[in-house]
Amino acid sequence: MNPPAYRVRRATLDDFNALKALWASMNFSVADLEKRLTEFQVAEDANGQVVGAVGFQFLQRQGLIHSESFVDFAVADQVRPLLWGRIQALAMNHGVVRLWTRESAPFWTHNGLQPPDPSVLERLPEAWNRTRPGWLTLRLRDEDVIMSLDKEFALFKEAEKQSTAETLNHARKVKQVCTVIGVLISLGLLIWALYLLLTRKPPGSTGL
Repeated sequence: MNPPAYRVRRATLDDFNALKALWASMNFSVADLEKRLTEFQVAEDANGQVVGAVGFQFLQRQGLIHSESFVDFAVADQVRPLLWGRIQALAMNHGVVRLWTRESAPFWTHNGLQPPDPSVLERLPEAWNRTRPGWLTLRLRDEDVIMSLDKEFALFKEAEKQSTAETLNHARKVKQVCTVIGVLISLGLLIWALYLLLTRKPPGSTGL
């Protein structure tokens, strides 16, 4: 059985030089992308040489496919489906509800990413600049349901946090009361001991 021609994996620091060359060949901002190295998924050939890469960023349950690049675009048709499978798996594992990209290759529209309606474009995180042209998107899950569940969970966590704080506060007050009671009891025992000591008759003494 022949080994697969290509495989995909997450980028590591060892891939930096290869990725830097890829980004430069595509006129991407190397200074910007090198800070985001861990966002990249790379494809390598049977010899372990990086032949392509694509970035995938998560934000607010949204996923951004960006900065696609290849050493030779002749391999793109073979490598893109592998990278796409990797992206889908990552999106599922991270609970992504919608994918976004500005990549223009027909592959992406053939796999379901389409220009968004204005109302859908409003869902794009502001950090990704929704004013840019050429956005494509693909809904993976019902966003309204997921967002509603997220809000309910956030409210539940806040309620639990408040309940825990109230419980700790109550426990702190009970501890303070117990401490005061303990001090009072100790003080009372001390006074009683002093009283007994002062009123005890010396041995051999007789009352008149």
